[in-house]
Amino acid sequence: GAAAIGAPGAAPPPAGLRLGVATYSLRKFDRGKSIAMIRQLGVTDVNVKEYHLPYRSSPAELEAGRKEFEDAGLRIVAGGSVDFEKDDDADVRRYFEYARACRMPLMVIATSHAILPRIEKFVREYGIRIAVHNHGPEDKEFPSPDVALKAVKAMDPRMGVCVDVGHTLRTGVDLVASIRECGARLFDVHIKDLRSPADRKSQCPVGDGVAPTGAIFRQLANMKYGGAISLEYEAEPEDPLPGMIKSFAYFYCVINNKTVLKCFRG
Repeated sequence: GAAAIGAPGAAPPPAGLRLGVATYSLRKFDRGKSIAMIRQLGVTDVNVKEYHLPYRSSPAELEAGRKEFEDAGLRIVAGGSVDFEKDDDADVRRYFEYARACRMPLMVIATSHAILPRIEKFVREYGIRIAVHNHGPEDKEFPSPDVALKAVKAMDPRMGVCVDVGHTLRTGVDLVASIRECGARLFDVHIKDLRSPADRKSQCPVGDGVAPTGAIFRQLANMKYGGAISLEYEAEPEDPLPGMIKSFAYFYCVINNKTVLKCFRG
């Protein structure tokens, strides 16, 4: 079975690092099918995208959806990314109510500098943390983690950063240094790989591209990072599981400090 490839079941990987899945990877599949696919990967932490717990759902529907994840042995560690586009109390509250109904302790968000002070007000009211997600050179607000860090570091300590490895690669900044600089404000990591740092469409299984995955994991372990490292596999949306399995196999090789060849041979 697929889960045998590099997957340790529910056992946490060494160095205290927590691996998970961003369900955006499975955006072409319904919730039930996505849950079944995540179970094949042998991880328990999930960052749930709106495809699998829709915003328009009633609180009762969200409760039932959350229970489907939990009954399958999965833990919702975050939701998102959630787009905050209006500097408006009612709109911001709607997403915090959604996160509360889903029992998300963290929302990974895309937003603007202008809306962050309003979001901070709701972080204080609801006690739900947020992590600003960077989206690369096209993102006029938060292209790289250092820009997000600068925006939140004087705000409530529950306002943090989500480093997206693929998008950060494309900005040309030093990825490992960016992660280190986030320090205690690093709440979430979305990990992916690119064959070419200049081409967002060159995404590939982790280990097949240019991302310094080993150095990233070492830095996170050194920081005693306690958040999830969620695979966000955007390639091959119609058939993502083979590439996701390959990525997780590579993660366990890196964590266990083995070459890929040795890892696959056991």
